[in-house]
Amino acid sequence: MGPTAKLDLWAPWENATILQVRTSKMKQMRDLSIYTGIYKMPRTTRVFCSSTGLESDEHDLTFHGGVDKAVHQYFPGHYNDWKAENPEAEGAFEVGGFGENLVVSGGMNERNVCIGDVIRIGEEDGVLLQISLPRQPCFKLNHRFGLKGFAAQTWKKSRTGWYYRVLEEGWMEVGDKVTLVERKYSNWTIERVQEYLHRDKDNLEKLMELEKIEEFGEECKSAFKSRVAKLKADEEEKANGGKKKEPEAWQEFEVVEKKAETKRTSSFTFERPGEGEELDPGFFVRLKLPNGLVRSYSVVGGYTNRFQLGIALEKDSRGGSRYLHEKVQQGDKILVGKFTESVPCSGQASNHIFIAGGIGVTAFLAHIDVYSQINWNYRLHYAVNSAEDIPFKSLIEKRASNVVIYDKSKGERMDIPQILKERVWNSFVYGCGPQRMIDDIIRSSKECGMSAEDIHLEAFQIATSGDPFTVEVKKIGQVLTVEGEKTLLQTIREAGLEVDSSCETGNCGTCRVEVCEGRVDHRGSGLGEADKATAMLSCVSRGIGHLVIDFESSIY
Repeated sequence: MGPTAKLDLWAPWENATILQVRTSKMKQMRDLSIYTGIYKMPRTTRVFCSSTGLESDEHDLTFHGGVDKAVHQYFPGHYNDWKAENPEAEGAFEVGGFGENLVVSGGMNERNVCIGDVIRIGEEDGVLLQISLPRQPCFKLNHRFGLKGFAAQTWKKSRTGWYYRVLEEGWMEVGDKVTLVERKYSNWTIERVQEYLHRDKDNLEKLMELEKIEEFGEECKSAFKSRVAKLKADEEEKANGGKKKEPEAWQEFEVVEKKAETKRTSSFTFERPGEGEELDPGFFVRLKLPNGLVRSYSVVGGYTNRFQLGIALEKDSRGGSRYLHEKVQQGDKILVGKFTESVPCSGQASNHIFIAGGIGVTAFLAHIDVYSQINWNYRLHYAVNSAEDIPFKSLIEKRASNVVIYDKSKGERMDIPQILKERVWNSFVYGCGPQRMIDDIIRSSKECGMSAEDIHLEAFQIATSGDPFTVEVKKIGQVLTVEGEKTLLQTIREAGLEVDSSCETGNCGTCRVEVCEGRVDHRGSGLGEADKATAMLSCVSRGIGHLVIDFESSIY
């Protein structure tokens, strides 16, 4: 039977032999600066397999390789299905395209191999392997085949392949027999594992069963453990009457360091006693200042018990940045509220373009640090008035090869239309800066035919004032007047009602209210175009004339 012959995927596999053993050195990925081990080629001689994989086979160790992912196998019969389903990717789906190490006859696939299966390849000096994980593909498959969102299709259709750990090191070559030595979990095929790993993620009974399988690699063990813990907590909460809306909790932090980064920008490090969790890139946090103001700022990096902010003294400060710069000193106590994720990590993009102006770079510093560590392709385009205006210079210089700085004092200008026009395939764009920069990104992205799904924008300054308007709160019939210098969010709170909020600069969408009637002057980036037909951001957007709105509220 040929390597791509059609057969019953649910039938037991039999008479399996090695058709190809494939390895590769790390190579640069097409159109990107990153390197990958996906371009594997067939070996013509015997290959030794150690506990970390095949001799001369290299991996991007961020997501591949290691003892739990020593060897990857993929069913060759899937390639014909991929070809039929994706005719636009002509010539892309050939055996070896998934970066597999083993191509095997006999019909081994996700529906007839099980987690924990022990497999012998060869005879006396052969290799003993154990199935440890289903593969969870990353953006590199999208890029390899030139298909956006393709990686997700592989687990939706259970065509991912699987990984082995090595129980006994040894040799393998083309023609070696593949024999099932032990099957401990006959009910848990790779396809069925993927059902609860990806598709039916709330089935507590099945997830608890999967959590007990010791043969899983750490990637799945931790995923099932955390999901079981969450579902149990949700059940307990439901049994106690469901989730109750709690007021925002404010904790006292100490300013343990205040340091001038530039003439108008300072870094502040806040700390409280106790343990904390590491913050992913893209979070911001709310501060309640002693003068009564509440402000949100992007987190440069840190943990929930110790984190760093970069804050510029704004020329037209509404009081927050001025107070922090002029009044707050090392040793002072500040109340810190909730951390909220705002800037996404777009894991399916091949390339990441960050466009920042001035203090807007703080929204992305954690991203570029992490993206460098996990071997993601990115470039930061950063506009400043002069070199003296660059905050966190050491962090930026550390990633200098991926950063382009535009110094206004030298006559340098960021050409956003050209940046977007020259972007590589499957790029995601992140923007943070003054409103004119955000407007330029929006205009240029439309001219380039970019989808709104491939862009995330944050403005650090946005006008909130305008003509007065009135709103009727539908559930209670109360009519409120929003004055020209006040926001809808402020007005709602002054009326003794509460709307959830976080950034209060139009970026996160937390303060969204439903618009039942009326016209809206939309501001901010926290709503997609489709949502603007029925909702608005109460922190920045304004009504035109009269609105009827609705939202979940609680009385102070």
